[in-house]
Amino acid sequence: MARSQDRRPGYSRRAQYGIFTGYVIALLGVVAGVIVLVVSLINPDAFSFARSSAAEIARPMGQANAKGRATGQSVFGAIGAYFNAGRQNADLRREVDAARANAVSMQSLQDENRRLKALLGIVDPARKPVATVHLIGSTSSSTRRFAVIDAGSGQGVKPGFPVRAASGLIGRVIEVGPDTARVLLVTDPENVVPVRRSTDGLAAFVQGASNGRIDIRLINMGVNPVKKGDVFVTSGSGGLYPPGIPVAVATDPHRDGSTGRLAADPANNEFVIVEPSYQAQAAAQLQQIARDGEGTAAETP
Repeated sequence: MARSQDRRPGYSRRAQYGIFTGYVIALLGVVAGVIVLVVSLINPDAFSFARSSAAEIARPMGQANAKGRATGQSVFGAIGAYFNAGRQNADLRREVDAARANAVSMQSLQDENRRLKALLGIVDPARKPVATVHLIGSTSSSTRRFAVIDAGSGQGVKPGFPVRAASGLIGRVIEVGPDTARVLLVTDPENVVPVRRSTDGLAAFVQGASNGRIDIRLINMGVNPVKKGDVFVTSGSGGLYPPGIPVAVATDPHRDGSTGRLAADPANNEFVIVEPSYQAQAAAQLQQIARDGEGTAAETP
């Protein structure tokens, strides 16, 4: 005999209470989800502790994934290099010849700069990084662009510190845990970076788009002088990013500026550097100069 399609519990109170309890739990779950969604939209920082805790828990897995990704890239790179060895050898020979010619010019410029600085008494203080860390994860398809590094407050990392790779700027720290930190990437729509053109100091700013790309917009509107291939570096305005860090290269000029590509792609960088903010560096340098001046005054009879 076929089973009846009637799923009512009949006169069993236990079955009735079970169904009622299931409905109540489901309703409470929906209400809790709506409350969490509303709070996250109104105050995004409300759950920063939960995100930091989750990042701390996922830190070992993220480090393992980063190492595995680096190993896989090196294996595929070795296979590709084997098949392209002849072409790469010719390219390397041309690059070596060009580098030798540039080295001579750079050496003469460095010697001249050293003499001029000696005459003017100018010393460029070296920027000391806070930490060199692994980039253990980053968003690749979301409208918001974040990354996670395996260093936090225990290593001296603080919110607002710039994060950069060898080739350019990655972003800035926005949340810090004991041993991890969350980085707002340059490609995020909420991140605006003041920049200037490296050749003539043309002022602009770089802002991320929801599709993961970046847009270079000029501050002074008018005739657009930006050309394809122009390099834009941080200007130092705002006191957050130190000046001179490569940020973007113009690829498609338009009326207000240009679309561009990143100087440093987070997906291609396993290690990154965390630096103190430019304002903090300037304050530390002023304090050091003041201490040196007090020491000199004390030594003077």
